[in-house]
Amino acid sequence: MRVGIISRREDAWHTAELSKELRRRSAEPFVFDFPDMVARVGFGAPISARGVDLLSEVASIIVRPIGRGSLEEIIFSMDMLLTLSRRGLPIVNEPRAIEKCVDKYYALVTLEEAGLPVPRTVVCRSVERALRAFDELGGDVVVKPIFGSRGMGMTRVSDREVAWRVFSALAFGRMVLYIQEFVEHGNRDIRALVLDGEVISSMYRVGGSWKTNIAQGARPVTVRLPEELQELAVRACEAVGCKLAGVDMIEAKDGRVLIVEVNSQPGWEGLQRVTEFSIAGRIAEYLIRIGRR
Repeated sequence: MRVGIISRREDAWHTAELSKELRRRSAEPFVFDFPDMVARVGFGAPISARGVDLLSEVASIIVRPIGRGSLEEIIFSMDMLLTLSRRGLPIVNEPRAIEKCVDKYYALVTLEEAGLPVPRTVVCRSVERALRAFDELGGDVVVKPIFGSRGMGMTRVSDREVAWRVFSALAFGRMVLYIQEFVEHGNRDIRALVLDGEVISSMYRVGGSWKTNIAQGARPVTVRLPEELQELAVRACEAVGCKLAGVDMIEAKDGRVLIVEVNSQPGWEGLQRVTEFSIAGRIAEYLIRIGRR
């Protein structure tokens, strides 16, 4: 059985771990990237990569982070995934789920529509409206890029003059203003890794500041989530359509638990440090199980 891994680098840690665990289970990893893919219309084999017909020669595919690209490149990449998915190739995660999660507004409103708790957030394009939102949200907010990960580009603003400068700079660059209430959370959050409707591992991410991303220097701490939080993470994945996802939650000082983000292409290097079994092994088993024979 051949299992596809869409990854920018074959030697990247997650890709290498998945490849190793697939080989242990007698599956052949096939690593390729979106620029390797060629789409054909009117031919028998619609999409190939490095000479491999993906529909007939690959049993399932996992998508690692898509990476940067022009709007045209990203749309075309998603179009190819949608074509493969429509024709029956199992993809983790499904393209529609990736599209929802990569857009913070789309993901958050989807979670809210499913009845799940999320932070108060205002998204707009006007500096004047953004300043009103700053006041409405209590004068202490986190400004985030609507597309982004690993905590990059986020800033906390608690001064109205600074807020005006930040909003004006973003608006000048024709950026969407994504403004979220700052929720006091003791410099830690929860990452729950969900696979096929089950939380398989979880951790506290404890930061030296309000940013709690492992990529920003936070440290992983073992935690066994109570059933209600596990259920919350699973429901979040169901809402956006993810089979594999990292669900980030914060425990507010006022007792609320809020879902901040669902990452449809999660890393687990930090989580692996506090997990006794191989996370990549579990994912490999799932990719083999759902793969077309």
